[in-house]
Amino acid sequence: MKTAYHIAIEGAIGVGKTSLTKLISEKYSAKLILEKFEDNPFLSKFYQDRTTYAFQTQLWFLMERYKQQQGLEQMDLFSSYMISDYMFIKDRLFASLNLSDDEMKLYDKVATVLEQDILYPDLVIFLQSDTDNLMANIAKRGRDYEENIDWNYLDSLNGIYNEFFFRYDKSPLLIINSNNLDFVNNKNDLDLIFDFISKPEKGTRYFNPIKDLS
Repeated sequence: MKTAYHIAIEGAIGVGKTSLTKLISEKYSAKLILEKFEDNPFLSKFYQDRTTYAFQTQLWFLMERYKQQQGLEQMDLFSSYMISDYMFIKDRLFASLNLSDDEMKLYDKVATVLEQDILYPDLVIFLQSDTDNLMANIAKRGRDYEENIDWNYLDSLNGIYNEFFFRYDKSPLLIINSNNLDFVNNKNDLDLIFDFISKPEKGTRYFNPIKDLS
């Protein structure tokens, strides 16, 4: 039986999912669940040659994310709240962008079986951002394997995320436009987010702060 309240934060590469996940975990003393993307042995090769290494990269992520999600039920016994920096369904979003038609057919057969065992989070927070901001964030954090991410790829991924969450209805959804927010370095911005997510949620709610630049 599911007992812990599970919050998941999603968004495109560079939007700040992991940073916000850690900050929320600290505030609410929630069990922290982070995606182990850096362990993928194919990831750096994928960004150098997406066509050749897409399927291996995607299949590794699918199986590792499944294994991690299966362990959440045991975490339920020790935590009232859990917060993760990804949803299992994100794997399909990346697969739809990266795999050929034949690869996607094979991927779908495997993913469909695994998805039957996965529960949706109780609350999803989707961080939105313009592609230019995502590229700037990626450059700022300076991860070696992300050096070859190009704007067009990231923009396509960003579009897929926006389209998916426009239709998402599996659980309450908070959509936060982060273009004008710096929740890592600005406590006021972080407090705005805390205030937004602390209110009772139902359906889809939007948070689009506009800063006074005068």
